Amino acid sequence: MADGLVQRRKTPAVVKNNENCSDSGNVESDDSEEGFDNDKATRLTLMEQILLLGLKDREGYTSFWNDCISSGLRGCVLIELALRGRIELEKSGMRKKSLLSRKVLLKNDQPTGDVILDEALKHIKETHPAETVTSWIEYLSGETWNPLKLRFQLRNVRERLAKNLVEKGVLTTEKQNFFLFDMTTHPLYDGNMKQKLIKKVQETVLSRWTNDVQRMEKRLISLVVLAHASDVLENAFAPLSDQDYDIAMKRVRSLLELNYDAESEKKGNLCVGVMWAVFESFNK
Repeated sequence: MADGLVQRRKTPAVVKNNENCSDSGNVESDDSEEGFDNDKATRLTLMEQILLLGLKDREGYTSFWNDCISSGLRGCVLIELALRGRIELEKSGMRKKSLLSRKVLLKNDQPTGDVILDEALKHIKETHPAETVTSWIEYLSGETWNPLKLRFQLRNVRERLAKNLVEKGVLTTEKQNFFLFDMTTHPLYDGNMKQKLIKKVQETVLSRWTNDVQRMEKRLISLVVLAHASDVLENAFAPLSDQDYDIAMKRVRSLLELNYDAESEKKGNLCVGVMWAVFESFNK
C-alpha cells in the first residue's frame, strides 16, 4: 500500500498550519479516549470521520472515482468494535500464526448503540466457525463470490453514516438534480467540525508525531492509516505547505511500512490485534 502514495505536485503554499482498549462493556468508558471529541453530542466514530474527510463540502457526496472508501469503512467498523471491547483477534499461539490467518472472536455482545456497529457485531456473533479480518472486510463490503456470505453485507453505509452526521449537526440534507434523476446529498453544515478533524489528522503526523508507534493513540493511528486506505488522506493534507506535506507523507509512509505482525506481539497490544490485522489487510 505504501507504493500507492501519491506524489504531490509542487504548487505555491496557500496556508501553513503551524489508548488503551477497554475491557469493559460500558460504551461510555470505551468512548472516552482522547481520540474522541469531548462533546458527546458531536462525538464521531472512525467511520464517520473517514466519510467526513471524503465528502465534498458543497456537493455533499464522495468522489465517484473513489473505489477504496467502501472497504475502508468496513475496516473502520472492525477497528471501532475492537476499540470498544466487542471483538478481539485470537492469540497467535505457539506456532505464531500471522495476523491475517487469525480469526476474529466475539468478546462482548453488548450493543454499542450504533446501528451499523451492532449489525456487524450480530453477524460476527452468529458466524461459526469464526472468520479472519480479511474475510470480514470482504463480507461486510459484499465483495465475495460466496453467495452464502452475501447476507453479511452492510448496505447503504455511506448514506447511513451521512444521516448520522446530519443528526449530529455536521452535515445537512439537500436534493440535487443529476439530469435524469434526483439524488439526496449531504453538504457540509458545520465547517468547524471538519476543520477540527483535518487539524487532528495533520497534528498526528506533524506536531504530535512520535517515532514510537506504541505511544500513539490507537484511534489516531487508525484514523491516519484508514484515511490512506480509503483514499481520503490527501483531502486532509491539501492545506499544508509543501514542506509540511513532505514531512507528513514521509511519516505516513513509515506507518505503512511497519511490521504489523511484530507490533501486535508487543506488550500491551493484545487488545488491538484487530487493528493491526486491518492495517495488514490493506497493506498486503
